[in-house]
Amino acid sequence: MNARLLYVMDPMCSWCWGFAPVFEALLAQARAAGVEAHLLVGGLRAGTREALDAGRRGYILEHWQAVHARTGQSFRFEGALPAGFVYDTEPACRALVAVRQLDPARLWPLLRAIQQAFYVEGRDVSRADVLVELAEAAGVARPAFAAAFDSAALREATAADFQRVQNLGIAGFPTLLAERNGQLALLTNGYQPLDALAPLLGRWLEHLAHG
Repeated sequence: MNARLLYVMDPMCSWCWGFAPVFEALLAQARAAGVEAHLLVGGLRAGTREALDAGRRGYILEHWQAVHARTGQSFRFEGALPAGFVYDTEPACRALVAVRQLDPARLWPLLRAIQQAFYVEGRDVSRADVLVELAEAAGVARPAFAAAFDSAALREATAADFQRVQNLGIAGFPTLLAERNGQLALLTNGYQPLDALAPLLGRWLEHLAHG
C-alpha cells in the first residue's frame, strides 16, 4: 500500500516555524506505524525582489509576535528583518528540494536548521552561502549541494513544487495531508496544536492498519 504524509510548507513561513514541534511529533507518530512524510515547498514569497519597507516589516513582525504568543516558539525580534532585507523564500525552498533529491535523510534536519537560523539566530537564509553552510552542517556534502542548488534543473524542480501546491488548491501554510493510494485526506490547513491533531492522525493510521 502506498501511504505517506504530505507536508506543504515554506521554511520562511512563521506559522510553519510555530508548527515545527507539532509536525516533528506527528512525524514520529507516523513513523512508529511505518509511514514516512514527503515535503512539498510552497513558495510563500518566491521571487520577491523589493526590500521590505517599514510598514511591511512591522506587519510581518506582528505576525511573528502572534505566532510566538500562540505556539511558544522562540523568535529573535531585536534586529529582525533589517533594512534592505529582501524576503525571497525561493532559495530556502530550493535548498530543501536539493536535499530531498540528494540525501532525503537529511531533509528534516536541514528544514529545522533553516528555520532556526532565520527565526532564532536572525540569519539571512535567502543567501546561497548561508544555505550551503547549513546544508553542510546538516550532513550534506558541500560540493554536491552547491552544484545542485545552482542548477537549472533544480530551479525547475522547485517551481514544479510551487505549481503542484497551487494545483492542490492550497493557499495557506502549514498544511498537512495524509495520502493513501493517491487519495488525500486533510489533517490541517493552518496551525493546530498537537492534542488536536494526534488523534486525527491516529485514526487515519488505524484505518490504514485495518484497510
